[in-house]
Amino acid sequence: MLLDVHDIQTFYGGSQALFGVHLKMDEGEVVALMGRNGMGKSTTIKSICNLTPPKAGRISFGGQPTDRQPPHKVARLGIGLVPEGRRCFPNLTVYENLVAAARPGRWTLERVNDLFPRLAERRDQLARSLSGGEQQMLAVGRALMTNPRLLILDEATEGLAPVIRLDIWRAIRALKADGLSILVVDKTLSELLPVADRCVVLENGRNAWEGRPDALTAELQDRYLGV
Repeated sequence: MLLDVHDIQTFYGGSQALFGVHLKMDEGEVVALMGRNGMGKSTTIKSICNLTPPKAGRISFGGQPTDRQPPHKVARLGIGLVPEGRRCFPNLTVYENLVAAARPGRWTLERVNDLFPRLAERRDQLARSLSGGEQQMLAVGRALMTNPRLLILDEATEGLAPVIRLDIWRAIRALKADGLSILVVDKTLSELLPVADRCVVLENGRNAWEGRPDALTAELQDRYLGV
């Protein structure tokens, strides 16, 4: 098993956000973490990366416990995070953003540029001068340059133009075909469900439903994901 999140409880100060969330992933699996806004998806991701450490429960990655390690050591175990809101280094060039966190492995600058040709075209531009969609490509490329065993995408297509969203989903499908394990949060069900092997739905900081995408009926979507 690649990732094992067992019964975690996470707090922001005195306010509890997660109430015993559990999540398992195997190598090469794509899992969609789903739920309405404010249901605990991003908090679960932050807990996995130990950015918001859980106060109870346990998390292991590749058989190693992560919940007592600082975030940079969790990342070094092989977790690449593309956080909500992109968060590129604005005063560094595209090239500098990509090589800043690079680690040896299959994902090289050449492969990232093949996946996102726009990044090669804008190699020497400052990240702050890129469009929102280009910054998102850069955030994904930067995570891939760490050569992760698990790529976590938190709302990777939110707020992007339709043509850019298509580019991001094309890249996600290519990464899945390449065998990369992916944990993805996204609201675009028409693109998310075809790429996912399994769905985990959260409601009010708890597991509400889990199963294959083809079992997530319209009724279940309305119950757990509808506005």
